[in-house]
Amino acid sequence: MTQSTLLAKTGQNFAVVDLGTLSQLHQFNFEAPEIPFQVKGKVFLKQLLDLTSAEISVNMLPPGQSIPFYHKHRLNEEIYIFVRGQGEFQVDERVFPISEGTVVRVDPEGEHCFRNTSDAEELSWIVIQSRVGSYPDHTIQDGYGIQKQVSWVGKDRI
Repeated sequence: MTQSTLLAKTGQNFAVVDLGTLSQLHQFNFEAPEIPFQVKGKVFLKQLLDLTSAEISVNMLPPGQSIPFYHKHRLNEEIYIFVRGQGEFQVDERVFPISEGTVVRVDPEGEHCFRNTSDAEELSWIVIQSRVGSYPDHTIQDGYGIQKQVSWVGKDRI
């Protein structure tokens, strides 16, 4: 299955897509449009959710596998949130362990790669890419409360 077969449900102020469980990520294949390269277990969410400020992907890597190349970015920092499995992450000449709960930020200039060191379990993670230096404020300053009673009764279900 490719991500083009996924359909988002949308409303005036939202978009939602169901990818299934992390153990089902292997069903997705990402094909890079500019090079003949296919990645199994990767879904980008920018187009699916019509994101305007970040790119997010959900990913998995089979046991014993490695990302087959180093890469870095021109303008975006990346935040990796590991949600399953274990492995090793390399940035420039530094190597450190990763596992469920590890969060890694990589500057655009950081040459990086990682691998799954498990013999049996997939490594799963979420990556958030955003323009470096584009968010100088704190999240708490952007949100505000609304004087409205919370109710789950009589709401439209999608």
